[in-house]
Amino acid sequence: MLRKVLILLLAVIGPAAPAFAQDAPKTLLMPGVSYSRELEFTRHGPVVMHVIEAPRPGGLYSLAPVLSNELIVGRERVTEMERRVSSAGTVTGVNGDLFTAEGHPSGILLRNGVLDRVPTRDRSSVGIGADGTLRIERVDYAGYYRGSGQRRAITLNALAQPNGVALFTPSWGAVTPGVPSYEVVLRPFSAARPNTDLVGTAVSAGSTNGSTAIPPDGAILQARGSAAPKLAAEVAVGSEVALRVQLTPSWEGVTHAVGGGPAIVRDGKAVFRANEIFGASLLTARSARTAIGQRANGRILLVAVDGNQQGYSAGMTNFELALALMRLGAVNASALDSGGSTTMAFDGQLLNRPSERGGELPVAEALLVSYAGVYAPPPVEPVLSPNQDGVAEQQALAYKLVRPSTVTARLIAPDGSTREVDTGGREPGVYRFGWDGYVAGSKIVSEREGRWRFTVTATDAAGQTSAADRYFFLNNTLRSLSVAPALVRLGGGGLRASFTVRRKAKVTITIENASGIVLRVLARSRTLSPGEHRVTWDGRDGSGNLVRGGKLGVHVVATNGLGRVDLRDTFRARR
Repeated sequence: MLRKVLILLLAVIGPAAPAFAQDAPKTLLMPGVSYSRELEFTRHGPVVMHVIEAPRPGGLYSLAPVLSNELIVGRERVTEMERRVSSAGTVTGVNGDLFTAEGHPSGILLRNGVLDRVPTRDRSSVGIGADGTLRIERVDYAGYYRGSGQRRAITLNALAQPNGVALFTPSWGAVTPGVPSYEVVLRPFSAARPNTDLVGTAVSAGSTNGSTAIPPDGAILQARGSAAPKLAAEVAVGSEVALRVQLTPSWEGVTHAVGGGPAIVRDGKAVFRANEIFGASLLTARSARTAIGQRANGRILLVAVDGNQQGYSAGMTNFELALALMRLGAVNASALDSGGSTTMAFDGQLLNRPSERGGELPVAEALLVSYAGVYAPPPVEPVLSPNQDGVAEQQALAYKLVRPSTVTARLIAPDGSTREVDTGGREPGVYRFGWDGYVAGSKIVSEREGRWRFTVTATDAAGQTSAADRYFFLNNTLRSLSVAPALVRLGGGGLRASFTVRRKAKVTITIENASGIVLRVLARSRTLSPGEHRVTWDGRDGSGNLVRGGKLGVHVVATNGLGRVDLRDTFRARR
């Protein structure tokens, strides 16, 4: 009987859960942080999953929410948030919590130990400890104010119930909600740190229709309905008001948090049913999904699954997402907002393909990994070819600092010798350099061919040292591609192309249209020896038909131990 049950479970769960490859190629986004795009074909269609792996938060790395527009009111795209905070770090991340139609996060928001939004008790919250530990738990909230009378309940940065009281801090927005109410302006008011006795001084009070300016160093108590006369009677102008916003558990040591849920991995095991307040259809529908997890070694996993795009990616159910996080090694993981909100980006550029027709959707917040060390983007030319043929002749290198630092930037040749690029004290900013690949003082003799390394080391004022490495090839295998005639009469004499190979390589030669679509393969991975080589083309495509006229090109690609190098030249064809 047990064997039959196991077979049934495998038949139900196994085929529906994409088994993504663990060895998908990884791209280095920034030091210590990698990205991979994984594709799996399932009975429901292809599924595309994007994965960011980052170090345990601490030191030069942080994991924290970024609020849209720095206000609870309104929304902003993840890419826009990344660009906005880029001066403080090199960032990558995903969308955060679910949100209301007005853009308000629907769960907890804790930033740098200050509570901006209260948790939803019936679903998970995602806390990030000062020690880099991810805590995924249900958290309860209780808040109150006390004037001359008894304690009275308050909510935080959310419109109170018709007979309730709300505390609005500057993170809410410029003004309080526009509703009939009695308001007390507190100034000064310390930040709303949870589990701490807070005090504010009432500097003004009165009946209003809301829309009162929230002072940047204060807060406002807004009472509605039957709560208004109680606030008026118990808090006089000039008096002190005691307040407290309480979390249970206290989450001592948690510095940042976002709303999430449901929990999908606990103690390394996928959670099938977390019993949180999510409708069954939301969990079982195949959709775009976002999640965060942590491995046993502390490394962070950010995952975005594309969905709702037939033929490209069908998406996942919530349990399939749980299985995927478990296979990635997460011991603790939570889902985040999904569907059209699912977004993953790096440095202000999308990594995934959001499912909304209009593209990336503005959301309430992002959850970002930020790196405060030196960052070097990939060199513009993967292969530098300084052979005076006008193609890939100049390498563009750069590095970025977000803190004042002492910097050493060098090029390391294939034989280990170095070429100094930059050194000394530098202020935050982006520093750019060009390199032509020639021996210093010469425009004829190129540097040593092979794999080069651009390396930058920076030590900031706090003594924290970081380093960034990028690689590229210097390769002069190909040179001197030329085509004749410049105008080819299709069905006439055809085209002649010549080029020089300086060392043995496998060469592929194609005829392409202006969009880069291959019309004809003239040679495929043909091994050529050093020397001049020629090919001809009769104006026909791979099926033997004359191609359409227009702007076309010859594309020659050579690959050997020095890497891949290619040349292109264009011509026009006419019938």
